[in-house]
Parts: sequence; C-alpha cells; structure tokens
Amino acid sequence: MNAAPITDAAAKTAETVAAQLQLDQFQPILDDALLWLGQNAVKIPVAILVFLVGRWIAHRATRLLRRVLTARKVDKTLAAFLENIVLYTLLTAITLAAVSQLGINVTSLLAILGAAGLAVGLALKDSLSNFAAGVMIILMRYFRQGDWIAAAGVAGTVKSITVFHTVLATADNQQVVVPNSLIMGDVITNATANDTRRIDLVVGVGYGDDLDAARDVFYSALDDPRVLADPAPVVAVSELGDSSVNFVVRPWVRTSDYWAVRWELTKKIKQALDAAGLNIPFPQRDVHLYTVAAPEPETAPAPAERPKPATP
Repeated sequence: MNAAPITDAAAKTAETVAAQLQLDQFQPILDDALLWLGQNAVKIPVAILVFLVGRWIAHRATRLLRRVLTARKVDKTLAAFLENIVLYTLLTAITLAAVSQLGINVTSLLAILGAAGLAVGLALKDSLSNFAAGVMIILMRYFRQGDWIAAAGVAGTVKSITVFHTVLATADNQQVVVPNSLIMGDVITNATANDTRRIDLVVGVGYGDDLDAARDVFYSALDDPRVLADPAPVVAVSELGDSSVNFVVRPWVRTSDYWAVRWELTKKIKQALDAAGLNIPFPQRDVHLYTVAAPEPETAPAPAERPKPATP
C-alpha cells in the first residue's frame, strides 16, 4: 500500500539530483561570467558609450558626404554606393573599438572573422564576382541610369544599377535583370553616351540614272532642322553594286532625335526619288520554263488467240 508514495519520492529525488548535476556543470561558466562582469563593470558603460557616440558620428559623416556629392552633382547610383561603403566601414571600425574597451583581443576576433569570411566567400563566389563587377561598373561609370546599352546579348534602357545586377527595359518594355559579371565579361555598347550620333543609310539608284541629280535629291531630303550643320552631312557614291550604284547618306543628329530623324529621312528619300523620276533598283531573277513533250506510252502486244477445239 506504501509503494506509490515511495516511488514518487524516488522520482523527486532523482529530479533533484539531475538538476543539481546540471547546475554543477554550468556553475564554472556562471562563476567566470560573474567574475568578468565584476572586472569590467566600469568598462561596459564605456564600451556602450563608445559605440553610441561612434554610430552618431558615422551617420553624421555619411550625411555630410551625401551633401558634398549632391553639391558636386555626382551620379545618384555612385553617390548611394559610396555612402553605404563609408557608413558600413565606419560602423565596423566603431564596433571593433567598442569591443576592445571590454578587454577582448580584437586580433583574434579579426582572425575568426577572416576565416569565416573566407568560407562564406568560397560558398558565394558567384555573388562576389557579381559584386566586384557591380563595384567596377559604378566606379568606372561605363553607363548610367537612363542610358541605352547593349551588353550580354541584351539591349535596352538602364533602369537601375545595383552591386549585384543591372535592370534593363527592352524596346517592348520587358524587364531584364542581367548579372553584373556577365556585363563586365562582354562588350558594352552605350548608344546614349554622347550627345550626337550619325545616321548611316545606304541607298541605291539605277546604273542609267543621273548620279549628280541623285546626289542633289539626297541633299534636299536632308533639309531638316534636326540635322546638324556641324559636323556636315556626307553624301557620296560608296560602291558599284551588282544591280545598283550605292550612295551613303550620313547626317549627324542629336542622340535624342536619332530614330525619329532616321525614319523620317528614309521616307523623304523614297518620295524625293520618285518625284525626280529616279529608280531604286532591286534584285530581279528571270525564270525560264521549258516544256518537254511527254513520251508516248508503249502499246502492249495483243494477246494471242487460243486455238478452238476441233469439232468431232
């Protein structure tokens, strides 16, 4: 009848012993922590104060840098990148300074962080290559937000540049995200880097047409206020083609007017040539059809008649 109370008492005793054993295991750690707190009771507030004051100085320095970059009209993407680099560099230095106030060996901490950074770098090597390429793009300023570029097999308007990727909008307004390492590993063509561009057109006229008259027609088609006088447009015979005499028509325009002037100029040249009675030849091919008489069918020999049986 007394078995159940004895069992409960034994269980409670076992729990008490286990708790005491766990407390004995953590007691040295607790003692060391209390000892460290006692030795660094004054250093802890100093470390916190160093961190808080240093963080305030870091943010103030970043704001000052932003004002300087804005006053110098630095590109927004480059300015934001420089601000982040300065801010996180200052915060890292401030954190190490605060930790050193607590008597912790910063050299060992840096060694541990370096080893961890190496492991993370090996695991994220593709992302780090994109990061390095993004830093080069932003610092070297190969293109800016709003430029039209062709790189990595994609062409479009630059919408945003980050340290990992570049966002482009194609001509039909598709969004394309291109890793920066692919852009840096390819030829970059920036169509809007300069204020002016040259339109290159090749127009052919017939061999029987008056070349001087054709030249005058092309110059008359260039009568457009958007065509720049300096550099002067060029109209010249470029080659004698298989079926036409080819002219090059090369006016200079502002980059923003490139496509509008190109399309309008193509239309005006065609209309001016038609009005002047000049032809734009196009390749022709003569197809000759030969009629061959079909062979007469061979007549099969008539089947031989079977002999009739003799009558009795």
